[in-house]
Amino acid sequence: MMTQLSGDWSVFKRIFADHWDPFQRAHPRYQTPYYDNLVAKMLACGNAEKMGYVEYRCLHCGQGKHLVSMSCKSSLCLRCAKVYVDNWVSQVSRVLHEGVIYRHIILTVPAMFRTTFYHNAAVLLSALMRCGVQCLDDFYSEVRGKALKGGYITVIHTHGRNGQYHPHLHLIATSGGYDEAGECWEHVQYLPYPLLRRKWQWHLLSTLRKTLETAAMKRLVDVCFRQYPNGLVTNVQKGKVPSQYQSLARYVAKYVVSPPISVKRIDRYDGERVTYHYRSHRTERVEHETVDVDTFIGRMVQHTMPKGFKRIRYYGVQATRTFAKVKVAIQTALAKVEGVVKGAVQIIARLTYRQRYEKSTGRDPLICPHCRCEMGLWRIWHPTYGVIYDEVQVIKRGTYASTAPRAGP
Repeated sequence: MMTQLSGDWSVFKRIFADHWDPFQRAHPRYQTPYYDNLVAKMLACGNAEKMGYVEYRCLHCGQGKHLVSMSCKSSLCLRCAKVYVDNWVSQVSRVLHEGVIYRHIILTVPAMFRTTFYHNAAVLLSALMRCGVQCLDDFYSEVRGKALKGGYITVIHTHGRNGQYHPHLHLIATSGGYDEAGECWEHVQYLPYPLLRRKWQWHLLSTLRKTLETAAMKRLVDVCFRQYPNGLVTNVQKGKVPSQYQSLARYVAKYVVSPPISVKRIDRYDGERVTYHYRSHRTERVEHETVDVDTFIGRMVQHTMPKGFKRIRYYGVQATRTFAKVKVAIQTALAKVEGVVKGAVQIIARLTYRQRYEKSTGRDPLICPHCRCEMGLWRIWHPTYGVIYDEVQVIKRGTYASTAPRAGP
């Protein structure tokens, strides 16, 4: 097979098309309709005959035509990931409390627990997300000496830069919390990192011990306490938020559904091996790695979440059901704080297909190239439901014949 180089959008799909069946036979864990559906949708993405389409035509000159293939929205699809990121960033801009300082916090899991997380993902990943929130509430409360409830947008991330399994949390977290007793907002300017590392270790290991009550887990927990006497690795990104929250949200959003690789990082595929590159945390240099296709596919699909699992969740004052309730209280509390708030949250509009296309190509896809008039919706077809809308049938039914009220049957 001819070697394919990076930049080819089809190379990722070709790898799965060539080797998904033998991979499944070798790995019974993935022999389920759920994984079959994820892969099938990803392979069919952009194929109008398999996914359906929306057709536009120029109703003035009759010559212009534009066909939009429906997307798959599979968590394995590289193309759909870009749209999801843009939509999520727009959504985040609507749920941040104006005037509140936000930070990007990363909470990691030691390597000794990664295999356990992989085999118990459905149970442990949810527990991990709750655990991170409890840790930060506890941390803020101890720093300020009073009970505080922060706000957290939590994203679970299961892969490292080389694609191997490495579960950890990304949180867009309020820098401080709401004191319900005192009805005030407590901003935390200085974060004592040694305390945060020890708090995270205590909450994570306590959660693991309670969630998996086995002798093996208790031994691992004891080993971890001894091996990391100063706590676990945490990372708090510095920066002016919310003034720079757009880049923060976009950085975190790319981990929500996108695979642990981009097509630009795939350097070569020869039918049996895949070569790709990544920037190593350890060396801070670009590293190249060549693996067989079985290993490559495994590194991609192992990061898909269990069916129905919500990879992004909102907690505390960011929780959907309490957001509106606490919004007024937080704004009132912030009005009493001087020297904390600089800048306001800017709402980012959610782009339509038409806007994304024009932004990418510089051309409006719905302007007729012949007469420069705007094209109209002509037909919608779905592979399961058939024709959903047909302009010809609308015209035949006489919808445009008269605008006067019609008599009853």
